[in-house]
Parts: sequence; C-alpha cells; structure tokens
Amino acid sequence: MKTVLLKFSGPLQSWGTDSHFETRHTDTYPSKSGVIGMIASGLGYRRDEEEKLKRLNTLRFAVRIDQAGQILKDYHTVKKYKENGDFDRTYVTERYYLQDAVFIVALSSNDDELINDVIMAMKEPYFSLYLGRRSLPATADLLIGVFDSDAITTLRKYPWQASDWYQRKYNNRNRLQIFADEEMLGGERTQIRNDEVLSFSQHRGRKFSPRKEARLVVDVTAPIQPEEHDVFEAIERGKLICIYHE
Repeated sequence: MKTVLLKFSGPLQSWGTDSHFETRHTDTYPSKSGVIGMIASGLGYRRDEEEKLKRLNTLRFAVRIDQAGQILKDYHTVKKYKENGDFDRTYVTERYYLQDAVFIVALSSNDDELINDVIMAMKEPYFSLYLGRRSLPATADLLIGVFDSDAITTLRKYPWQASDWYQRKYNNRNRLQIFADEEMLGGERTQIRNDEVLSFSQHRGRKFSPRKEARLVVDVTAPIQPEEHDVFEAIERGKLICIYHE
C-alpha cells in the first residue's frame, strides 16, 4: 500500500457538494469528488471520459483538517443574455469560499501504476489545477510526497501543517479531525456525503452518488518551532564583530 499526500493551502478554497442555481455553497473540507476532478484534470481527461473516472474512484481517500478555515461570502453578479444574443438582465449570485484553511489529503492504493499517475498529474498537470474552482489555483507546495503506508497511518504520523500564527492561537493543541472512506475506519461513526463521481459531463449533466464517510480524531506532532529571531540582537552582534576586526 502506498499513499500520496497533498497539501491544500491556498488563500481561498471551495469544495461544494450541495450547490444549486444562484447559490454555490462550500463544505468545510475537501470532497473526494473535487480531488478526483483535480487528478482527472492533471491527467488530461475530458469531462465525457466517464470510464476513466471509475479507475480514479478506486483510490482510498482521507483528509485531515490541519487549519479550519472561515466561511467567506462573495458578492457576485452575472449577466444573462437571450438566445438571440440580446442582453436580458443582471442578477446577484451567492458564492461561498473557505479562507485561510489548510488540509492534508491522503490518496492510497495497492496499484503502483495508479499512484504513479496521481504523482504525474500533480507534478506535470495537463490542465491547470484548482482548489475547487477555476479562480482558485493550487499552490506550489501541493505535492508533499509518496509514503509506503496506508492513508490513515500516514496522516497520523505526518506533522501538523497549520500556520505558525494558528498554532500559537490554539496553544499548540493538535488534536485533528480526519474524514475518510468508511471502509478505512471500520467501526467509526459514519455520515453520507454525495460525492462519489459518476460523471463530470456538461452535456449529460454532472452526476454523483452517495458515499459513506467516517470521522476520526488523532493526536499529531507539532513541527519544531524555530527560535524567535531578534533583529536588534543580530545588529549588536554585527557591531561587535566589526569592532573585533578593527
């Protein structure tokens, strides 16, 4: 079993699994369908290539919430045109985002070729990669690496990736939530999430089926914090060195 770890840490993210018409919600952590869509984009799949998605759906999926984001509501207007091209009207849509969030996504499989495809999709994407929407590009530190362990074990061991200010705010309390495919956390409490990908087709309609997801809380080690840098002390040391050389 091998696991690929990804870090989602853009200023804004959006992972909606229940959006309709003018209101576009976001969940509080990434969806499996959103991550599968990102991988498919990196591999150059077209939206109508549904058979290829079945292979990606076999990936075991888990996500750890390292830094819970805040919901942001965007004021957004859309212009509507008639079939003949004439302007019809302008209306307001409600679009929601997550700001200042950090997630560690784990994708595992016994299929080495599939794992290699995931890595290639992240390293050399055919289409651009986004954190849920086209206006939200993925960051340069997206791909963490590949590990010789299952997703849950890997997430238990990997250090806390929250921002320094966030760790200080919560006094380095690092009990983190993991949400994963139900079969990865047997016996844990489950919930239904409608994000098993069936189709991304714009012509036949996007289709998803319910997926069971379990929750686990784990203690994760905090990274070693560097000593605080005192700029004035550094200046004084520099003065002493200059005096010594003179």
